[in-house]
Amino acid sequence: MTATSTHGRQTATKAAHGDGLNARGLRRDDRLERLALFGLSSPALLLILVILVLPVGWLFYVSFLGADGTFSLENYERMISRKSYARIFVTTFKVSLLTTGICILIGYPLAYFLSQLPDRLANLGLITVLLPFWTSLLVRTYAWLVLLQKQGLVNTWAISLGLWDEPLKIVHNMTGTLIGMVHIMLPFLILPVYGSMRAINRDLMKAASNLGAHPRRAFWDVFFPLTMPGLSAGALMVFILCLGFFVTPAVLGGGKVIMVSMQIVRNIELFVNWGAASALGVVLLVLTMAILWVASRFLKLETIAGGGH
Repeated sequence: MTATSTHGRQTATKAAHGDGLNARGLRRDDRLERLALFGLSSPALLLILVILVLPVGWLFYVSFLGADGTFSLENYERMISRKSYARIFVTTFKVSLLTTGICILIGYPLAYFLSQLPDRLANLGLITVLLPFWTSLLVRTYAWLVLLQKQGLVNTWAISLGLWDEPLKIVHNMTGTLIGMVHIMLPFLILPVYGSMRAINRDLMKAASNLGAHPRRAFWDVFFPLTMPGLSAGALMVFILCLGFFVTPAVLGGGKVIMVSMQIVRNIELFVNWGAASALGVVLLVLTMAILWVASRFLKLETIAGGGH
């Protein structure tokens, strides 16, 4: 019994020693694999550092410099003390929310229509959705300026058709800005929603009908909830892009619809105040990150790219 116990203890000791060697070997291999992966990704990390981290860090640094070049909070205090900055942020969020809402009202039915078409016709429809991307943003904006001005095609045709008697002011105001913004942002909502709709198994709708559900109820209880990831991703993408938009509000707003991006440009071009412009950029960046953080609590941010489930 004693020899047997001694042999058992020796076997157990050898096994434990072997397990320890295996564990150390696995940890060593894991470290080597991590180092290899870091080496492969280091060029991309360096690129991100140069084009993203350093500029943002410089932006934060400049925002805390006063007029005399010393550390100061005057740029942020100015935004708090002057009501004009509050109005600019309210206008920015108002335009972004209205643009997102209108894009949802127009884009969701259009995406649903495209998703119900045969593949060939759906592809043709997607080409028409993507067609604006093939034209310069500035060209599209000035095209709307030509169409919407008092002597433009919209007013001319409407008066000739008897829709109204005098030219309406539908440019250089909020109306013209929203029209241009919706036209530019609409594809960013349609594409993820369409992708989400095409991924839905159509047999689910048939099953709902077989169980006695009315087509309307089947849509709202089965189809619509399954499209929420794509709709949420598209709406978030449109809203975030609108927050920093410049060209369309500047041209179609006519200086009457001032957003944060326009005030940043004004601080640099007119007042040559990089600190004030940087502070506005920092606040807008922080607000955008806060919105993304809140959104991440309700949906996966990776769905923004594909509108998947």
